[in-house]
Amino acid sequence: MAEPIKIRATQQGDVTDIRILLQHPMETGQRKDAATGKTIPVHFIQTFAVSVNGKPLIDGQLNTSVSKNPLFAFKARGLKSGDRLQVSWADSAGDKRSDETVVGS
Repeated sequence: MAEPIKIRATQQGDVTDIRILLQHPMETGQRKDAATGKTIPVHFIQTFAVSVNGKPLIDGQLNTSVSKNPLFAFKARGLKSGDRLQVSWADSAGDKRSDETVVGS
């Protein structure tokens, strides 16, 4: 099972500052293992979604050009303190992870 997604959502007036840290190796399939010299297989997050109280906020796709343990930060309007923010991803190996937090002030 993948490491938990770290989510921070704090309100500043009518704007909510959202920061999401995904724990993932994000392998491109081009790097070699130093010990064996063999190519490390491709393994990256393909889909990424953020929803608020079950309604989609962001639905996107990633590729191999995103760094290890990617951090996403953005601002959203219309969220209220106490809203449920859910983040999920699926990767090229079929692994999935979903976590949620509550919007705080």
